[in-house]
Amino acid sequence: MDARIEPSTVDGTTAAPPSKSYTHRALLAAAYGDGARVVTPLVSADTRATARAVEAFGARVVSVDERDDDPAGDSVVPSEASALAVEGFGGRPAVPADVIDCANSGTTLRLTTATAGLADGGTVLTGDASLRSRPQGPLLAAVESLGGRARTTRGNGRAPMVVEGPIEGGRVSIPGDVSSQFVTALLFAGARTDAGVRVDLETPLKSVPYVDITREVLAAFGVETERTAEGFAVGGDQSYARTEPYAVPGDFSSASYLLAAGAVAAPERLVVENLYPNSQGDAAVVDVLDRMGATVDWDRDAGAVAVERSALRGTTVDVSDTPDLLPTVAAVGAVADGETRIENCEHVRHKETDRVAAMAEELDALGAAVEERPDTLVVRGGESRLTGARVDGRGDHRLAMALSVVGLVADGGTTVAGAEHVAVSFPEFFETLADSGASVDLLERPTG
Repeated sequence: MDARIEPSTVDGTTAAPPSKSYTHRALLAAAYGDGARVVTPLVSADTRATARAVEAFGARVVSVDERDDDPAGDSVVPSEASALAVEGFGGRPAVPADVIDCANSGTTLRLTTATAGLADGGTVLTGDASLRSRPQGPLLAAVESLGGRARTTRGNGRAPMVVEGPIEGGRVSIPGDVSSQFVTALLFAGARTDAGVRVDLETPLKSVPYVDITREVLAAFGVETERTAEGFAVGGDQSYARTEPYAVPGDFSSASYLLAAGAVAAPERLVVENLYPNSQGDAAVVDVLDRMGATVDWDRDAGAVAVERSALRGTTVDVSDTPDLLPTVAAVGAVADGETRIENCEHVRHKETDRVAAMAEELDALGAAVEERPDTLVVRGGESRLTGARVDGRGDHRLAMALSVVGLVADGGTTVAGAEHVAVSFPEFFETLADSGASVDLLERPTG
């Protein structure tokens, strides 16, 4: 599917979708215990993958209508749900009867790799072509260090993977600059080992806020973790338990595209609700837009961020802890005067695509002045002449949304190929953009 965006403005009030990161973790935490209700979850392609994975380990996930408390089916099928009722596997995952297909979800693959290490037998995990290109070696090595067996079918450190348990717990050492999801996976599974798990970091940890989210969710389900001098630790023989429903907060990562749209194309205020303070590092987008000159105000008590177009200027942004903001900042930088430098972004190359190279190439196609370096992306908005073109979302939800923001201000229409991939994290993105006043048409590509 293509999205055609014409130059247009946005305003009014809308809401951020529920957080993908919190939904993944809440589903997994509920499954590790006897179960729990997850309220206001994000139901997207990625979180469906996690729901399918925990069901493969013996849990059950059903959509529930909070109005009448009536289960709606056998699995997470609808495009949205007011709540998901999870019946857990009580800390003892079964050996799956079939291969676990994680689709495009790296979070699902990594978190459930460690879950597989608790099962008394073998689990096969795979995903789509993009996911099969992403590095998993350090996590597999950690599973082996903890007493399990783990290998990749092609011997290249990438899925498909075969994991055999059960792991015993202990101490492992992993790099911190590949993926924070390795730490998250080990903390989740480590709580159900006899000895617990200590994770020592060989290099400084990137994306620290995502581990903060993990620890926040684990605490909400009764699991204690700690930050050590060397990394993180979780005690063994802990139980996952929660009697109250767990409410998923709004997603700052997804909201960043709406806020960026307001910064470049809202002559009057665009207000994005459902954005309360929590552990999400991508809340930094509010400060970034403020530093770039947008008129922005965050009412933290009301959970509402108002943004209005102003004269934008370039700035320097370190994305060590906020890799998902790179496409957003690059898009705004293409519109701003001066130079925008996005630094410490080498780890952003290991996402659904190499987002550093992809944003550089697609922004160039739109007339932006861009320079790509190994660990830095430089966008010179003052030298850019943004002109509508056909650009490729590269099968990456975040690229598709960020490039659509640029389309709001580029001369002439912009066509974003692969628009359907927003279903990974923000299925209603284009509808939300259109409801805010943007000129958006979704076009099915001819087949055959």
